[in-house]
Amino acid sequence: MPIHNFGSVCSGIEAASFTLTPLGVNPLWLSEIAEYPKRFLELQYPEHPNLGDMTNIPEMIQNAQIPTPDLLVGGTPCQAFSLAGWRNGVNDERGQLTLKYIDIIDAIDEKREECGEGRAVFFWENVEGALTDKTNAFGCFLAGLAGLDEPVKVSKFKSSGILHGPIRNIAWRVLDAKYFGVPQQRKRVYVLGGGLDFHPENVLFEIGHQFQDPYKLREPRQQVVMNLFGEQEPEINQDVIRELRREINGHDIEVFRCYSDCLYAAYGTKWNGNAAAFNGSLFISQNGRLRRLTPIECERLMGFPDDYTAIASPRLTNRYQATGNSWAVPVIRWIMNRLLAEVNDNNHIAHIELPTPSIINENYTLYLLDEFTYVGGQYLNASTSCYDFVLTNMLDIVDTNPDEKLYISQAGCAGILRRKREHNAGMNPRLEVVLKNCSQ
Repeated sequence: MPIHNFGSVCSGIEAASFTLTPLGVNPLWLSEIAEYPKRFLELQYPEHPNLGDMTNIPEMIQNAQIPTPDLLVGGTPCQAFSLAGWRNGVNDERGQLTLKYIDIIDAIDEKREECGEGRAVFFWENVEGALTDKTNAFGCFLAGLAGLDEPVKVSKFKSSGILHGPIRNIAWRVLDAKYFGVPQQRKRVYVLGGGLDFHPENVLFEIGHQFQDPYKLREPRQQVVMNLFGEQEPEINQDVIRELRREINGHDIEVFRCYSDCLYAAYGTKWNGNAAAFNGSLFISQNGRLRRLTPIECERLMGFPDDYTAIASPRLTNRYQATGNSWAVPVIRWIMNRLLAEVNDNNHIAHIELPTPSIINENYTLYLLDEFTYVGGQYLNASTSCYDFVLTNMLDIVDTNPDEKLYISQAGCAGILRRKREHNAGMNPRLEVVLKNCSQ
């Protein structure tokens, strides 16, 4: 089934539209209720209607008030809910949006069936912790999407897997943005699914030629991955990848790690009391003064162009929050390119041969995948890195024109050192030196 358009829920600043529109896939409608993202969408994507509250979308689809898309995208909270509660109409407040996501894809498919069309494809993104929620929310989510009456129960969901259910096939994989061309360690679980004629495993997973030890696919990763395909090893300067200090536009710039911790939505207001404040990964030293990242640097960390969020008269906190809540664009682009090749280009993507199922019964077949599985003379890659990975450095995203207010005051530097002592916490040694210099 070709994909020509999509509907977006929990749209935020529309990483989906930013990524998919250049690929020829256009949004039919968006859905966002937060104030700044709403203003952003009005100005950045005025031609696409924002439906507002996504809980109204199933009824709008059923009443033919909005068109049904080929693809549904969105990332909803994955918190405590149960299939029993859903079936009985009692939604846990925290999980309500995830339940509505299932309702939306069901309503889309019901309407498409009336028109003689196949099931839509859906794409969902969330934090890695969604897999380990103690309420088994992920197992309930999979069951609801697959058309099961009972949750999928396992002792532990692995980072990647496949579920072939009675009405839909689903695959998920945790990917880390730092292997896709942005210097940010951002692990997210990506879920892709569709009808029984759709094979999401062909999109999310990769196959590679046999090699001695798949678990050597770690940093430094360049030579091992290239050797998988028998190609000449690239001339990559490891010193450049790991470089921590550079003169940029006449400024002495120092970073404390070659890639950052995960950029979080509250970075604009809560930057001094978490792990990043001690490892320095979300700080920059510019001409000996310590500062926070600029909004432009945060946009670059996520793969957006400079000043993408600088519309609708935003406060700095609006820009930080919107960027931190969004998707890592290069990861989404990688997945969507593979998806379109699978469904639009006559199965251009290589067919994945699957290993022995972890669970098989009359209702579904479940595959829980290790990072690498040897199948049919090749390795199935389900790790957090794609084979054609790209590594970059924090120094590559530096903006040398920060607002003066982003520099950390003498008292602020002293406060970080004080909290480090009070909590007896470890700290990046070079960061500690810079903090001491800036606090005097």
